[in-house]
Amino acid sequence: MDKKIILRSLLVVATLVGITVLQMCKPQAPASVSGSDAAVKAYVPPGQYDEFYNLVSGGFSGQMSVYGLPSGRLFRVIPVFSEDPTTGYGYSEETKAMLNTSHGYVPWDDLHHPAISTTNGEHDGRWVFGNANNTPRVARIDLKTFRTSEIIELPNSGGNHSSPFITENTEYVVAGTRFSVPVGDKTDVPISTFKENFKGYISFISVDPKDGKMNIAFQLKTPGVSFDLARAGKGPSHGWFFFSCYNTEQAYTLLEVNASQKDKDFIMAVNWKKAEEYIAQGKGEKVKARYARNRYDESTHTATSEMLTEVLQLDPAVLKDIIYFIPCPKSPHGCDTDPSGEYIVGSGKLAALIPVFSFTKIQQAIANKDFEGEFAGIPVIKYESALHGEVKKPGLGPLHTEFDANGNAYTSFFVSSEIVKWNVKSLEVLDRVPTYYSIGHLCVPGGPTRKPHGKYVIAYNKITKDRYLPTGPELTQSAQIYDITGDKMKLILDFPTIGEPHYAEAIPASLIMPQSTKIFKIEENNHPYVAKGEGQAKVERKGNEVHVYMTAIRSHLTPDNIEGVRVGDEVYFHVTNLEQDWDVPHGFAIKGAANAELLIMPGETATLKWKPLSVGVYPFYCTDFCSALHQEMQGYIRISPAGSNVPLKYSTGKTDDTAAGAGR
Repeated sequence: MDKKIILRSLLVVATLVGITVLQMCKPQAPASVSGSDAAVKAYVPPGQYDEFYNLVSGGFSGQMSVYGLPSGRLFRVIPVFSEDPTTGYGYSEETKAMLNTSHGYVPWDDLHHPAISTTNGEHDGRWVFGNANNTPRVARIDLKTFRTSEIIELPNSGGNHSSPFITENTEYVVAGTRFSVPVGDKTDVPISTFKENFKGYISFISVDPKDGKMNIAFQLKTPGVSFDLARAGKGPSHGWFFFSCYNTEQAYTLLEVNASQKDKDFIMAVNWKKAEEYIAQGKGEKVKARYARNRYDESTHTATSEMLTEVLQLDPAVLKDIIYFIPCPKSPHGCDTDPSGEYIVGSGKLAALIPVFSFTKIQQAIANKDFEGEFAGIPVIKYESALHGEVKKPGLGPLHTEFDANGNAYTSFFVSSEIVKWNVKSLEVLDRVPTYYSIGHLCVPGGPTRKPHGKYVIAYNKITKDRYLPTGPELTQSAQIYDITGDKMKLILDFPTIGEPHYAEAIPASLIMPQSTKIFKIEENNHPYVAKGEGQAKVERKGNEVHVYMTAIRSHLTPDNIEGVRVGDEVYFHVTNLEQDWDVPHGFAIKGAANAELLIMPGETATLKWKPLSVGVYPFYCTDFCSALHQEMQGYIRISPAGSNVPLKYSTGKTDDTAAGAGR
C-alpha cells in the first residue's frame, strides 16, 4: 500500500480516536426526566400572567424573593433583614430603624421559612412572615406593597430557625428556639451545665387582624432541646401546635454524634388554648426582657423602633396540661399537619420510615394518661398510643411533607434525592421522582393549608452540580417544578434562585393582584419633609444640618443647583417622587455617598444622608431610567470650606447667577 495512503489512514484513525477521547472527557449534559410536553406546561406566553406567586426564602442573603409559577421567573427580591443598596433599604433615613435590635443595628440575617397569612386555614393574601435565624426576629411583609412592614425581636432565644408558623386565623405567629441558651439571672455559666441551666422558649406573637401589628403575647419555657419545624392544628386540632424537636440528649458538643444516641426524639404537642386559659387566670409570670419592635408607617413612609422590656411566660413543667411529648424517630426535621387536621407527619432524618400520628389518638392517650413517663417534667405519650401508622421504606432521609387536595402527601428525601408521593390514610407509597440534587424543603401551592391548591410540587435543592452553566466554584441555587395533576409526578422545569431557597409558600395570583398597591397618593403623603409639588421644594439650614426638600418628576430634579453648603455639614436629601403613574420610580444618588442610592416610588418620600468631606462641586442624578431624557435628570451641589460665608441658595432652571437667589 502507498505510504501516503497508510499515513493518511493513520491520521484519520488518530483523529477519530482523539475525538472519541475528547467526547469521553467532555462534561455530559445533565440528565432530564421531563416529558415532551414539559415546556408547554411551564410556558407562560408573553403578555400573560403566572398562576401563582412563589415566595421563597433567601436563606443567608437575609431576603425573600418572589417568583412566578409555573414560569420560574424572578419578579423581585424583597429586602427584609439585610441592607439592600438597590432600594436603599437599611441605608435611607426612613428604613434604618427596621434593622434595629437589642444588639444595635444588625444589617444581615438568615431567613428560612416564609409563612403566608390564613383565614379559616386558607391563604388570604394579606401578609407573609419570615424568620431571622441568627439574631432572632420575625418580620411581617405586606403583600399589598411587597415591603417589610414590621420586625419584632425575640428575647430568650439563641436562634430562630423554628419560625414563623401561623395558626388557622393568623391569631399567632409562633417561633421556637434552635439553640437553647441560659437566660435570666444565670447567663454566665459553664457550657457543661447545659442540662441544668440551658432552656428553650416558644414565643407566641399575636397579630392584629386589622393592621397586622405584632406583639409577643406570651412565651412557653421548655427543656433545653432544639426545635426544628412546626405546624398549627386545623379543624378538629385547632388550638394545638406541633413541633419537631431534636437533641433530647441535651448534648452541647459534636452534636453529629452526641445528639444521635437515642432511638427517638420527640414531636411536641402544644395546647395553646389551654395556655390562654392560664393567662386569663393570672398564672403567667412577667419577666424582664429587652427586645426591639420596629414598624414602618405607610402614611409617613418612615420606620420607628421601640425597645420593650418585659415578656409574659408560662412554665409547662408546672402547668402540665399545656405541653406533651410524643416519641418520634431520630432527629425529626419536618412536623406537618394534613389538611383535615387529623394527621401529624413526623420526619426523622435518620429513620427509614415516616411516622403518622393521629390527633384523635393523641387526645385519647392524654385523657387516659397513657404516658411512658416524663421528660424534664413534661408528660411523654406512648408512641403506639398516638400512632396512626408508619410509611414503610419510603426513602432515605425524610425531611418535609406537604399535601394536595386529594388525600396525598409529598415528602422530600435528602439522602436519596427524591420526592415521594404517598396516601395519608392508607400510608401506601404511590410514586417517586428524582431531584437534582439533595432536596431540602418542598412546596405544594397551599400545601400547609386546609385547602391546598395543588397542581405543582416545587423542590428546593441543596446541591446544583451539573444542572446549569458553571460560574466558578459556587453554582447557582436550584429549584425544580413537578406537575402533580396526574397519577405520576413529572418534572417540567428547572429554575435558579437567589440566596439559599430553604423553604417557600405559593399562593394563587388572584388572591394578591386585585389588592396590589400601584402608587402612593401624593395627597396622603404625611412624611415630615414631603414636598407635594415643585412650589414646596426648598433648602433649609438648621445649625450644621442642611435639609433639601427635593422633588423628582420626568425629567428633572427640583432644586438642581444648590450652594452655600459647607464641609462638615450633614446634608439630608428628602426626595419626593411626584409621579402618579404606575411603575415610574425615580432614583437619587450623589457622588461620594458612603451609603447607597435611593429608589423612590410614585408619591413616596425617601431621605439620603450625605456628609461632604471636601470642597468641590458634586453632581447628583436619578439612578432609575425613567424617560427618554433620563440622562439629563441631574444637578449640582457646591461645597465650600467650613466656616465660609457663601450664602445658602437653590434653584432650578436659573442660568443668571444674580437671579438664582430663591434660597435663604
